[in-house]
Amino acid sequence: MTTPDYPTPDYPTPDYPKLAPETLLRKLQHPGRPVRMVLDTDTFNEIDDQFAVIYALLSPERVQLEACYAAPFYNTMSDSPQDGMEKSYRELLRIREVMGRDDLPVYSGSTMYLPAADQPVESEAARDLVRRAMASEPSDPLYVVGIAALTNIASAILLEPRIVERIVVVWLGGHAFHWPDTHEFNLAQDVHAARVLFDCGAPVILAPCMGVASHLQTTLSELADYARDTGEAGRYLYETYEACASDHYGYSRIIWDLAAIAWLVEPQWCPSELVPSPRISDEVQWLAGDASRHPIRYIRYLHRDAVFQDLFRKLAL
Repeated sequence: MTTPDYPTPDYPTPDYPKLAPETLLRKLQHPGRPVRMVLDTDTFNEIDDQFAVIYALLSPERVQLEACYAAPFYNTMSDSPQDGMEKSYRELLRIREVMGRDDLPVYSGSTMYLPAADQPVESEAARDLVRRAMASEPSDPLYVVGIAALTNIASAILLEPRIVERIVVVWLGGHAFHWPDTHEFNLAQDVHAARVLFDCGAPVILAPCMGVASHLQTTLSELADYARDTGEAGRYLYETYEACASDHYGYSRIIWDLAAIAWLVEPQWCPSELVPSPRISDEVQWLAGDASRHPIRYIRYLHRDAVFQDLFRKLAL
């Protein structure tokens, strides 16, 4: 993380509730018990989202997945953010069928990114998140796991700032603080939304991509040995991985979305520390937070083997 000479960007800040320091610190600790969770995912963008959704569903001893939200994305896999969201919605329905979980609610998300840091985008996902969060007690918060651009989550916070007191956000996004930049896909798609998250004062557990979650690599050979023949879900993950590359010789791929679920499953696999909430420059670099900023939990390393061993064992059950 750097402290460059250019000024911090000037953007509006809504009037968020402020958590007492001791309350915030308590919520930044691992809950040590099963929690209620919603998962916000751009499921069609990459293959790691599919792994993360299935890992969450296979981990009821730690997380009770109440709903999934389709997030927008725009790259070669989509024609627009709306198209990306709609494709992710359909992929979530496919995973729900593979897992035999027709009871799991799936909601459409934003069709565009935040136009400004104080302007939410209406969606079924944002409204459902507000409803579930407001139905939660501050002492028993809803865990909001994001593995996509933060548009849906930030929109919910802007629509109802009081949810800051009733949620904990676990987000995979940006790169490690020591990385030269943080121009990472989830963050760079909607910088306004990322600024909302880091400024609103909500408890945030950050799992960076390059330099941290990039440890979570696997190969087609490993999936052939430990996933393909375990059942429908394992076969689905194997075939999804197989289709992601034309040549798997000496090839490995990062399944980094697992990081956000892994912290809830077992925090010892995800060594972390408390740091001041960072800011994000217009050049999409981390700006070091000073002591006046509220703390967040920053995951600084991931024990790759433990995470994949847990996933493979659960697939085989």
